[in-house]
Amino acid sequence: MDIKAKIDEIVNKVKSDPNFADKFKNEPIKAVEDVIGVDLPDDVINNVVETVKSKVNFDGIADKLGGLGGLFGGNN
Repeated sequence: MDIKAKIDEIVNKVKSDPNFADKFKNEPIKAVEDVIGVDLPDDVINNVVETVKSKVNFDGIADKLGGLGGLFGGNN
């Protein structure tokens, strides 16, 4: 199994699927296991979760989206 490819797949899914992003944010291990589809050792799963988190900054995304409000007449 190409773990790097799976990490990229998960990152892309988090970025493109709001429902999966919520699932990953609330239950990252379960979300990763669902995508990978194979039972991996906990240390591998935890490593994948941390790598995905480092590539997807949820707070940064929220800040960027919130900043767009000013473009459309928001009070940001």
